[in-house]
Amino acid sequence: MIDFFQQLKFRNEALFYFGAVCLIAACIFLVLAKTTQVQVFGVNAWYKPFKFAFSTVLFAWSMAWYCYYLPDFNISRFNWTVIILLGFEIFYIAFQANRGQLSHYNLSTPFYATLYSLMAIAASAVTIYTAYVGYLFFINHFPNLPPNYVWAIRFGIILFVIFAFEGFAMGARLNHSVGAINDNSNWFIVGWSKTVGDLRIAHFIGMHALQLLPVLAFYTKSNKVTFILILLYGLLTVFTFIQAIKGKSIAQTFIQSK
Repeated sequence: MIDFFQQLKFRNEALFYFGAVCLIAACIFLVLAKTTQVQVFGVNAWYKPFKFAFSTVLFAWSMAWYCYYLPDFNISRFNWTVIILLGFEIFYIAFQANRGQLSHYNLSTPFYATLYSLMAIAASAVTIYTAYVGYLFFINHFPNLPPNYVWAIRFGIILFVIFAFEGFAMGARLNHSVGAINDNSNWFIVGWSKTVGDLRIAHFIGMHALQLLPVLAFYTKSNKVTFILILLYGLLTVFTFIQAIKGKSIAQTFIQSK
């Protein structure tokens, strides 16, 4: 593990430290979630900044690792795009959590509506830049890397981009639930609904293909197994999205299947 972090720092020092700062922030937010009583939509307000900060850790460190492979890539510009835009998003979410106010879907005042729009623009810009990184992985060759690992990175980025933009399905509705108004359940930290469709599930699974698929590919070392895993993972993500659109919770789906 120490070797991994040393290598990560060597590959991209800026994103390494940004991820470390976000990890510290995530730990602070989790402590606040356990020690304060401020709630939004029935759950502790600090869980949202915790989830966003920890997700940003995974994204920043993943991209730090992958972008190292790209030839002639302006990594400094990418780094500062990620740091400024995602840093702003985490700061605003935490700021609103501290006040017991919504960050997402908050159009109650022109000021909040503007900041919500700016968050959407920030997330979209980072996603588009990541899509460009994915494009570079498709047009370049990597003779020193296992082919299945490269394909896992490519498809991990594709799923990340598609289901990052799935966030617009929630933004357009001002609601992450289908069948209720922003329903949350006491389902560990994620808080996904146990009673109605929840668009956050596919959003979460799809975006974290960015980490899971390359890791699985790295350890399987088989092209065939890797493509089967990519297919199954993609089908799982699409399935959770369809279930959410239908207003069906994943919990109810598995209970009924039994």
